[in-house]
Amino acid sequence: MALQQKLLDELQQRRAAALAGGGKDKIKKRHDEGRLSARERVEQLFDPASFSELGMHVNHACHMPGFADKFMPGDGVVTGTGNVDGRPVAVFSQDFTVGGGALGHMHAKKICDIMAIACETGIPVVAINDSGGARIQEGIHSLSGYGQVFYQNVAASGVVPQIAIIAGPCAGGAAYSPALMDFLIQTRTHSSMFICGPEVIKSATGQVAPIEQFGTAEAHATASGNIHFIAEDDRHAISIAQQLISFLPLNNMQDPPHQIPEEIDLQPDPAMNQLVPDDPKSAYDVYAVIDRLLDSGQWLEVQREFARNIVVGFGRICGMVVGVVANQPAYKAGCLDIDSSDKAARFIRFCNAFNVPLVNLVDVPGFMPGLAQERGGIIRHGAKLLFAYAAATVPKITVIMRKAYGGAYLAMCSKDMGADFIFAWPCAEIAVMGAESAAKIIYKKEIEEAADQKSKEAELVQSYREHFATPYQAASRAMVTDVIEPSETRSRVALALRISLTKRVSRPAKKHGLIPL
Repeated sequence: MALQQKLLDELQQRRAAALAGGGKDKIKKRHDEGRLSARERVEQLFDPASFSELGMHVNHACHMPGFADKFMPGDGVVTGTGNVDGRPVAVFSQDFTVGGGALGHMHAKKICDIMAIACETGIPVVAINDSGGARIQEGIHSLSGYGQVFYQNVAASGVVPQIAIIAGPCAGGAAYSPALMDFLIQTRTHSSMFICGPEVIKSATGQVAPIEQFGTAEAHATASGNIHFIAEDDRHAISIAQQLISFLPLNNMQDPPHQIPEEIDLQPDPAMNQLVPDDPKSAYDVYAVIDRLLDSGQWLEVQREFARNIVVGFGRICGMVVGVVANQPAYKAGCLDIDSSDKAARFIRFCNAFNVPLVNLVDVPGFMPGLAQERGGIIRHGAKLLFAYAAATVPKITVIMRKAYGGAYLAMCSKDMGADFIFAWPCAEIAVMGAESAAKIIYKKEIEEAADQKSKEAELVQSYREHFATPYQAASRAMVTDVIEPSETRSRVALALRISLTKRVSRPAKKHGLIPL
């Protein structure tokens, strides 16, 4: 006997109710604001017809009088798996049209379930956050739900890539789930992220703090450094997530999705020779170097607006995925400071966890001097960068373009910090400090006794630079693999990458190292 039609009809009705979310009016309002619904965001993320939903028929578990009989489709969150450019990815997308997307017991369970599946199957997680926060009607069950989500975030950390999109409100404890993930993308409008809102801050401290100063994408990208990308709208945010995924392995047991050609192009690039000014004090834009080093169209910068004295991002060199860490001489002379050390260290740690080779472009005069930096803990923050490089076991290739002085030379992945290949341009200056400062110390007496002190100082500075700050001295002690023309950089780095992709390093057994947080 055939299945009763009424059972099929009931199934279709229940599916339709779940798919409707908070209803046509609420979804239309979002469309009028230029926003997508929770399900439309999922559809935008995945390849057509590849989404498989989990937990469509889940409802809330609140027994509070007046709330128990309410129907909340999916308990305000859509979860499942699908394909992004043919590769599997897990997703949860909070639905603000259903009870404000508030997190309750079943809402949290759905999130934890899909993240557990992602870890077990080894696929990335994309979290689309759009929630009014904890569901007050569920009391401590809601609070417990957040704890379970945080625990799952940490369990997934370093196992599968985790990408968070902030596409609506994300306040209080809710902000900590995306903060525990690897990359945060926030839309420029209709979104906010904070622990305490303006009213709470004013009540507790008396301070008037407009949300524009601390909760928007602009504030997080430039000041706090809490997010990695600003998106113009929902579609742009999802596009950034798709770009990220295109550079990443599905999990920590895989290599990144390299696209290696049969033959590497070894042709020199003469234009590279023109990028660095002859005057060592003149600034230049490291983006010009990155642009010529990487394959065309294969660059995704991370945290562009934060700590601009260092540049980090993903790219490809002759089809091979790399993480780029570059000093930016055009901003703060490329000095390392508190924020740039944190930014680079976190990026390096991610690349190491997911087998992404590191290419380091070095032009660093030192750590940033100043009372604020010292009192702010530059020693501790700079040590994070040293720790991250020393702990990284992925291929590490360093190109010293110009200045590499003192502790900052070490902190940008010198041979002693585990670099596999070190290439230096002929204009590179590798020394304990700059020639001007060194000469004043070493030749202080000669300068003071000279009839023309300025002329004598200039002579001794040049002598120091020629004898002690050239790349050849470092090369003579095997601290540099080779001194190369800038025009040879792309081909030499590509060859070094090809040979080091099979690198394997064993470290002493331990739970984990103690990075100076």
